[in-house]
Amino acid sequence: MGTISAPRVLVGGRLSGPAAVVVEDGRIVRVDETVPPPGPDHLALPHGILTPGLVDLQVNGAFGADFVAASPDEWRTVAERLASTGVTAFLPTFITGDLDTLVDALTRAHATRAALAAQRAARVLGVHLEGPFLSPAKAGTHPKEYLREPEPALVSRLLDRDEVRDVLALVTLAPELPGGLDAVRRFTAAGIKVSLGHSNATAAEIGQAADAGATLVTHLFNAMRGLGHREPGVVGAALTDERLTPGLIADLHHVVPAVCSLVMRIAGSRTALVTDAMAAAGMPPGRYRLGDVDVTLTEGDVPRNPDGTIAGSALTLDQAVRNLAGLGHDLAGVVGSASTVPADALGREDLGRIAPGAWADLVWWDDDLTVRRTWVGGETAYEADQA
Repeated sequence: MGTISAPRVLVGGRLSGPAAVVVEDGRIVRVDETVPPPGPDHLALPHGILTPGLVDLQVNGAFGADFVAASPDEWRTVAERLASTGVTAFLPTFITGDLDTLVDALTRAHATRAALAAQRAARVLGVHLEGPFLSPAKAGTHPKEYLREPEPALVSRLLDRDEVRDVLALVTLAPELPGGLDAVRRFTAAGIKVSLGHSNATAAEIGQAADAGATLVTHLFNAMRGLGHREPGVVGAALTDERLTPGLIADLHHVVPAVCSLVMRIAGSRTALVTDAMAAAGMPPGRYRLGDVDVTLTEGDVPRNPDGTIAGSALTLDQAVRNLAGLGHDLAGVVGSASTVPADALGREDLGRIAPGAWADLVWWDDDLTVRRTWVGGETAYEADQA
């Protein structure tokens, strides 16, 4: 058993303190407003903020590796290095590709996730499959030749294989496609969350998908029918339907600052910050892979495919927090959008919060919102002074 105290601690959606977090067997036992005296089992952080670990629902890759093709060692390296950005749990994300290739990658991911479970690194919660059941009209950088309608037989290829079904945590699809609503029902019945994205759906069609069990919207504003004053589209539905958790890429490029602020003011309490990071994240300018696509990162820009389409991001989740805090948004709410909201979207009440019973996945931020130290299950996964 041990205690970590800090001048400010994010508990119950607000910053308070000083306070102490008591940890036993990797989980939080209690939060005390009375800070104990110094001792061998008490780590007293001298300054800064203690928050829950961050949870990223959309990470295609980072630090030079793309998850679809990455080796187990590369997965481990990414998971270890994500802890330096405050991320303690994440969904490796596979974009559209040949379905046989994706099924094979999902099968490998099942084994890799199990092998990484004991590592001092960010938790692999499961895979986010972004495609291939997406609208050709809103493909973005996804290769159109691999897009498919969610026919029952294709959905069955994902659900009838135990390893694949077990590792799939989230599927992004376009609900307006033929068979789309049935696919939503089948995935959700199997315990897999469904996000609506790369979609040209109307607001009414998005509502039908929510009725069928969909609960998230993938990278709001990007690759979807926009907000109209007579047809609200995917964007309007995401901003107004309380059943939906919209994902926001707050790199200030995918969505510009004024619109990020608009989202946070309208739907901030249910908005999940995501990175949509690809292999270029944490790397210098150069050429990288996103699934089957060659992507170029240039200085001061976002990753782009050869025709100039934005292709993922080079964002890290701690930078997204700094970006929104820098726009003047309440820090407690911003960190909640990067921790509690995405954890809740996955139904994980044991993650993304400082509360009794939750895993002791924690981040110590300096006063300038630089990550100083990260714990996963009460064990140090990153320490700035040791990096």
